[in-house]
Amino acid sequence: MGENGTDAGDDGTRAAAFARLRAEEFGYLDETGQIYLDHTGTAPVPRSLARAQAARLSGAVFGNPHTESPASAASTDLVEAARLRVLRFLDADPAEYTVVFTANASQAVKLVAEAYPFRRGRGALLLTQDNHNSVNGVREFARAARATVGLVPFAGDELRLSEPAVRRVLAGRRRGLFCYPAQSNFTGVRHPLEWVARARAAGWHTLLDAAAYLPTAPLSLRRVPADFVVASWYKVFGYPSGVGSLVARRDALAALRRPWFAGGTIQVVSAQAHWHRMAQPPAAFEDGTPDFHAVPQIGTGLDWYDGVGADAVAGHVAGLTARLLAALPALRHPAGGPLVRVYGPRGTEGRGGTVALNVLDGRGRVVDERIVARECAAAGISVRTGCFCNPGAGEEAFAIAPRLLRRTGTGRWPAETIDGYITRLGLPSGGAVRVSPGIANVAADIDRFVAFLHATFAAGTPVRGTLAPRLTC
Repeated sequence: MGENGTDAGDDGTRAAAFARLRAEEFGYLDETGQIYLDHTGTAPVPRSLARAQAARLSGAVFGNPHTESPASAASTDLVEAARLRVLRFLDADPAEYTVVFTANASQAVKLVAEAYPFRRGRGALLLTQDNHNSVNGVREFARAARATVGLVPFAGDELRLSEPAVRRVLAGRRRGLFCYPAQSNFTGVRHPLEWVARARAAGWHTLLDAAAYLPTAPLSLRRVPADFVVASWYKVFGYPSGVGSLVARRDALAALRRPWFAGGTIQVVSAQAHWHRMAQPPAAFEDGTPDFHAVPQIGTGLDWYDGVGADAVAGHVAGLTARLLAALPALRHPAGGPLVRVYGPRGTEGRGGTVALNVLDGRGRVVDERIVARECAAAGISVRTGCFCNPGAGEEAFAIAPRLLRRTGTGRWPAETIDGYITRLGLPSGGAVRVSPGIANVAADIDRFVAFLHATFAAGTPVRGTLAPRLTC
């Protein structure tokens, strides 16, 4: 049982345990009157983790780990302990896997993308339409190498990826790198982890984006033997930010060829003779000095998270998500029309705690997401609005024809602003509203958010002032 008793099977016991967790670790949410529903962005900071970091930094001396002084040795020991702690959290054999610490999940993806042996006729890239832009960007390295780039489309109205398309491509003649998310950061859909073993058996390397998945679901690399796994730790336990990980099979990492070197990545180098020898992984992939103050906190954070209980977190978030999904269809305008449109699964089967939606006006038209963002902010509610760096899911949710997307991408449209682009596509809004309950929430947060939507938008769309132009999407 976790320290907070949160692995109890009884829903009432679990709810009471998370209420205690809320008061002890996240009490500042209630003290400041905030409703935080953006866990897919980041988890809030537990108070005990902030105290632990302060105690560590004020109780010992830590130096740059690229030398052998006592201060440096202290940092090196903690960094290496954190590496092993990550492997233990992911149930990965240290003889098969290693951990590269990065600034964030995007950098972890780029390490693979820039060094993977893409080439024409061999070394293809297979992406899915449901991917974060950090993964979508891998295609630029593949295209530069003139490699084939394939795309697995969606199938069905729940925005799940096409299983037949995955089977067909993996069984084809091409081999290379297959990248997909364990959980969509747009809809919360959990895509089959079985695809990893299927891809590897067919001769593909696999890059599994687990950034949105790990906060509410366990992952065993003994059972899901991905070649590369991308993790973002502040999404799991809130602190510190600025630290991610590339967890890689040692044999897959050995197949990468880095296009440059930096401090800490080389074993020996000559300035005059223009040659160098890379260090052994993971050092060869950690550019410059690792964040030796933040990396050790990963171990502390994972200990804290395990103390709460991964299964308990999963059950708690599933319950909150079910509560939200059950309440949203009941929201109606006075004339009876729906107040909300949900994208993706309407139930909890095969999904995580991320819900994408749009608010509708009394005539069934989408309310500009900037209006929703403004009203939420005024009420002290934190949700995410926009396109969530996942254009593929957004294009499918809004049913934008590929032909129209290609035409607007050629530069034959007059406006150079995001708002002009949206107008050209004929979209009613620039994205959606993402609500993602998590470890810091209690049921009252869901109820207050649902009540806010009804009170704010059922009578009519609030109109006050002008909306700022959209700058990115």
